[in-house]
Amino acid sequence: MTNMFCKFRPLQTFLRSHIINANYAAKASIECNARMLVNVIQDEKKQIANVIMQRPPVNSLNLELLEQLTATIKDLEKKQFRGMILSSSSPTVFSAGLDITEMYKPKEERLRQFWKALQTMWKTLYLTPLVTIAAINGHAPAGGCLVSLSCDHSIMVKSRASIGLNETMLGIVAPQWFRKVYINSIGFRQAEHALKLGKMFSPEEALKLGLVNELVDSPSDVLPKAQEEMEKWMKIPASALQMTKLSLRKPDVDELISYEKKELEEIVFFVNQEKVQAMLGKYFESLKGKKQ
Repeated sequence: MTNMFCKFRPLQTFLRSHIINANYAAKASIECNARMLVNVIQDEKKQIANVIMQRPPVNSLNLELLEQLTATIKDLEKKQFRGMILSSSSPTVFSAGLDITEMYKPKEERLRQFWKALQTMWKTLYLTPLVTIAAINGHAPAGGCLVSLSCDHSIMVKSRASIGLNETMLGIVAPQWFRKVYINSIGFRQAEHALKLGKMFSPEEALKLGLVNELVDSPSDVLPKAQEEMEKWMKIPASALQMTKLSLRKPDVDELISYEKKELEEIVFFVNQEKVQAMLGKYFESLKGKKQ
């Protein structure tokens, strides 16, 4: 059950600092469900695509966005594209993590679909033969951090934005597969320390730790730098690059597969507990109060 609560409030931390109105978030969720949440700009000649998350206000990962990200990756694979740059339409946020409205008074079937979609999106992104570059233009807490770490290369803008897995600040624990990717990226001791403290890192700190691979000076530099970096990756023979990636990452995916059904049942049970729903209700009420 701790695995669920570890995932259950990544957006919450970001929202607390930016006070996004709950009513607006719910309204945005309904409106966005009816439209495309991912904009794909394809360069067929170069076989590269810019995949833009566009779910306002902060690209929180709901069922539909997760499903569209997965479908986009699979479509690009089917078209035999070689690479994709993952970016954001928000001026200050890459992705704020999971949409906690998916957890509040949920219908069980949708909750199950949501968590399965999360697991599937990660497995798809983590193992895709596409070269994946994260263009991080702003905040990337929790789930946003996981998405960026699951790409092959990441570029972040120098700003007041932060990145990391901050779940323990809320008294919860990051899921096992989140932790594994974190440890793979920055080493066991650094990850252990950061996870215990719920530490969020500045772009400069993230670069030193290996949470991101490069920094740029301004938001306008992120995409050009990502495109420049992509050119380097395109020079590597595709088969060798894909086989290397698969050999390094597949064990992590196989590990999740071994317990993903059990994790799903734990989440459904945990989310539907009265105390969890009561806490979520109080949280949304507090957002309304702060907005007023």
